[in-house]
Amino acid sequence: MATIGNSDLEIFPLALGGNTLGWTADEATSFEILDAFMAAGGNFVDSADSYSAFAPGNSGGESETIIGNWKAARGIGNEVLVATKVGQHPEFAGLAPQNVAAAADASLKRLQSDHIDLYYAHADDPETPLEETIEAFDALVRSGKVRYIGLSNYSPSRIAEWLAIADDGGFARPVSLQPHYNLVHRAEYEREYAPLVAEHNLGVLPYFALASGFLTGKYRTAADLDSGIRARMASQYFSASGLAVIDALAEIATVHAVEIPTVALMWLSKRPGIVAPIASASRIEQLPAMLDSTRLVLTDLEFDRLTSLSNAVDA
Repeated sequence: MATIGNSDLEIFPLALGGNTLGWTADEATSFEILDAFMAAGGNFVDSADSYSAFAPGNSGGESETIIGNWKAARGIGNEVLVATKVGQHPEFAGLAPQNVAAAADASLKRLQSDHIDLYYAHADDPETPLEETIEAFDALVRSGKVRYIGLSNYSPSRIAEWLAIADDGGFARPVSLQPHYNLVHRAEYEREYAPLVAEHNLGVLPYFALASGFLTGKYRTAADLDSGIRARMASQYFSASGLAVIDALAEIATVHAVEIPTVALMWLSKRPGIVAPIASASRIEQLPAMLDSTRLVLTDLEFDRLTSLSNAVDA
């Protein structure tokens, strides 16, 4: 178990992404995935109130609803921690104070809970003064509706500004950062965010940990990039240097008798400041490869080889 920043949230070294729940995984499949994740020791699920409004026929909140239904059906209490986010739900867009308060209540209802363990500002809202957003989050912490605060999709300068305002005003400080970071997308995080993380002891839970599926080895040729949402997202990583990383992952995976994503997640989990990568599953068959990353041990040579090859991808 690892602790998220300056909090008392202790979590398994892999976080289950909730973006697929209610999107590519229906409720029955989602329950199966959640059951297996918990049975393996997993205790942290990452969601957002906007998941998955982007999918045809959905309106947002589907992931939270499934998580809430699952916890209720299984009689699960505080042994499973839930993170969710505010700011991008179609009915609760932005981070104006009244919107943050209303969105939190809506999330609590869907989650069938009286509190949210970790509540993220999903993305910066330049239309709302930062002080007002910070006060709104602080009010949720003081009321007991939220235990801790996190930030996602904020620039380093805005993160620093949030922290300074929180310190000056005596408001609850963020304890977590959720950045885009993986084996083939490193430079921005390591150059701009890592110093802030180290200075303020922010717990980092990276999203796109498997590069939208690219780091599973599924996309080895241009022909593999079909017209689906996931393939379009994975295409941003597709290059000769990116494919060289996949080749190395495949060779190392073969040596250890594991799958390619297992190695990619293990590499990420051992980077400085990382508490747990976030990875999603649409089918129960995808889960073992993710979970195996928490047990895999790479040699220094293998780890360094992957680091060196990835330097050429995202310099």
